[in-house]
Amino acid sequence: MDLRLWSYGVLCLFCLFIGSISAEIAIRQVTDQDLTERATRLGVTSFFRDEPPSSRLITIESFSIVKSRGEGYESALFEAAGYKWRLFMYPVGKQDDGGSNYVSMYLKIEETDSFPQNWEVNVDLKLFLLNQKLNKYLTVQDGTTKRFNAAKKQWGFAQMIPLSTFNNPNEGYVSGDRVTFGAEILILKKVQELEKVTFVSNPADNKFSWTILHFSQLEDKFYYSDDFLVGNRYWRIGFNPKGDGGGRGTALPVYLFAYGFAPNVPTTTTWGAVYLRLKNQRNSNHKQIYSAAWYPVWTGYGVGVNTIISFQELFDQSKGYLVNDRIVFEAEMTMVSVTNIVPN
Repeated sequence: MDLRLWSYGVLCLFCLFIGSISAEIAIRQVTDQDLTERATRLGVTSFFRDEPPSSRLITIESFSIVKSRGEGYESALFEAAGYKWRLFMYPVGKQDDGGSNYVSMYLKIEETDSFPQNWEVNVDLKLFLLNQKLNKYLTVQDGTTKRFNAAKKQWGFAQMIPLSTFNNPNEGYVSGDRVTFGAEILILKKVQELEKVTFVSNPADNKFSWTILHFSQLEDKFYYSDDFLVGNRYWRIGFNPKGDGGGRGTALPVYLFAYGFAPNVPTTTTWGAVYLRLKNQRNSNHKQIYSAAWYPVWTGYGVGVNTIISFQELFDQSKGYLVNDRIVFEAEMTMVSVTNIVPN
């Protein structure tokens, strides 16, 4: 009986011990989850990379001396991206900025007395800690522009890395009593010029007529009109009197081709919308197709149709499209894109 009671007591103690461990694990999991959610809310991201920071790298030997003071380390003055800076590292966290139980790190702009009134320096900032075990740099950023100005000269991360991770010798951030950290500073300057694309409906001088004489004597090749300027670009009408593509030998094609650009304008992809017509020379019963397309920068790209009229109908003298061995094409551009470079 006594043996059974003793066994029951041991079993109870064992269950209590297991329960306490499970509770501790559960608490840790909840805590880690809270920290992850907090980091997500703050927008802070961290990742490892092989390359060291390009602006400043600092190594502290005998790091335990710095850590024992519980104060921040202030780097020497350094220049990066045309400005003077100092890097601050708090090995036990910057308590008044929510950095308790974390390593905190900040960048401060210096020597700003000579700056103009209302000065502002916009920075894409990344801060680094070397993991000596992995030989990689923990890189911390939050994707926001840091606006350094007279009211806010210092930016950084109060919660750079948990102290539990940083101080763990198995993690590799503190090795041989040595710590290496740094900063990468990319200055974000306002774009000085804006490429502005405007779509112009019914632009000026948007109609061009081309009369082709001696149609029956034309060879089997492409013929092109003179250039005509609409928007920022020169255009041409083109056709082959013997047909093209699917209409070869049975129908008359017509295309709009994009060529060069007017002087001193940006050379860009151009939108062109056009009505291409084979004019009826006796009435208004024209043959017409509509085409709209992006024309690349290079010269000679054409868009149109290979069957604007069948040869049977074309050669029917009663129809009015071929008169006195003459045909007339017309291009009416209803919309073009115009690109200008303007101050931003």
